[in-house]
Amino acid sequence: MLLTSRPRSGRPLPIGREIVPRRCSICLHPARAAIDAALAGGAAFPQVAAEWCVSTHAVGRHYRSGHIQKKIAKSAAAVEIVEADNVLLQARDLQARALTILDQAEVAGELRTAISAIREARGCLELLARLLGEIDDRPQLNLFINPQWTAAMQVVMVALQPYPEARIAVADRLAEVES
Repeated sequence: MLLTSRPRSGRPLPIGREIVPRRCSICLHPARAAIDAALAGGAAFPQVAAEWCVSTHAVGRHYRSGHIQKKIAKSAAAVEIVEADNVLLQARDLQARALTILDQAEVAGELRTAISAIREARGCLELLARLLGEIDDRPQLNLFINPQWTAAMQVVMVALQPYPEARIAVADRLAEVES
């Protein structure tokens, strides 16, 4: 950015000179990861500053400027992904074990065990489908058969009687939404 006013030093800047903002000293610090970890753990700014021989103001600027928050958000997302992957791996492992037991039971002619293994394998398959988002058990609400919805639409249509074009447009749009 070009400035024609005076910087903090009081001396005018030559036309065409740019002021480049100073880089965060904590971001450039060799122990940045440790500093970020301490801040993420809730350590006080003066404590962090004393431990790594930096100024308390620099630590505060680093924290308040969002440098630490970005890193924490990324690590929290990574932890969630790892935990989800672990659950998925465990479910797949359970399914594989149930199928192995099913195979062994069929070879041995143990029908009760085989039926139990089939039930468990089915349960594992259902769990995997839920984890992968292929099954959605959230309740479905159909507003169009709800009596309150019907009553509200009647009120709207009565209110739109003086405006036939608007009434037709609303009725057409509702018909599209219903189908």
